[in-house]
Order: sequence, then C-alpha cells, then structure tokens
Amino acid sequence: MTINPASIPPDGRHRYAIRVYYEDTDAGGVVYHANYLRFAERARTEALRDLEIPHAEMVERHGVMFMVRRLEVDYERGARIDDKLTVETEVLAVGGASTRLRQTVRNKDGACAVLVVRLACVSQRGNGASIKAERIPSLWRDRLEAMRDARTESGA
Repeated sequence: MTINPASIPPDGRHRYAIRVYYEDTDAGGVVYHANYLRFAERARTEALRDLEIPHAEMVERHGVMFMVRRLEVDYERGARIDDKLTVETEVLAVGGASTRLRQTVRNKDGACAVLVVRLACVSQRGNGASIKAERIPSLWRDRLEAMRDARTESGA
C-alpha cells in the first residue's frame, strides 16, 4: 500500500472554501436549507479527489461509486449572503462497503450546519437498472482509514 502523505490532512480534516452567493439564499438573504447539501457534496467530492479517490476513477477502474445512503443534518445558525464558508470533512468510520463522514459548514461565527453522511460503495449493473453494495476497493479504504486515523491521532 502506498499512500501519499501529502494527500492526508495532518489533523484528518479536509477543508473546502465556499462563498455564499445571492442564488444560494432565500428571500431573507439567509442560505436556503437545501443548499447546505450542495455545499457538502462539493466539499466531499474535493476531499475524495484530494485523497486520490476521484469518482470518475472509481467507476472506470472498479465499476463502483459512492452513493449517499443516510444523511442527518443539524442546522445551527444561518449563513448569509457574501459569507465565506469553510466545509470541514472528516472520516468517522470505514467499513467494508460504506464509510461515515462528518461535514461541518462554518462561517466566521462558528458552525452553521453539521451533516453526518453514510456513503455506500455500490455498482450499477445493466445500465443502472440494478444497484448492488460492493466492498470499497482496498487502496481507497486504506486512504479513508488514514484520514480517520489522522483525526484520531490529532485528538480532534
């Protein structure tokens, strides 16, 4: 197993910056609740890419992809138009065919939303007609575990 240590954040938390635009807000200038899911999806995609687990490569090399199996969201405070947000993604657990992540969307005042996401590793058979759980390829599982372990070792 070869893991590029530079791809693992030292504290086990991947950070992705986002700016809140007018299109992200409701009539009151506060981020519409569903947009936190979009922010988290972008950050999760970039975290996986930085771990050298891009979605396209998962499909091309192994015929598998991650799909959201479960999602819990706690809304703490509303982000507003023009806020600079940071989405912190951390690995909480890694199983044979799934992983659990926590994603915290923060502005300068603290947490706006905290999402706990369970991703299932799946394959599609017959033009997407059938979706089946699959084991996470070992190299990618090792990278997720390394990120989880970095978080644990940093005391985060």
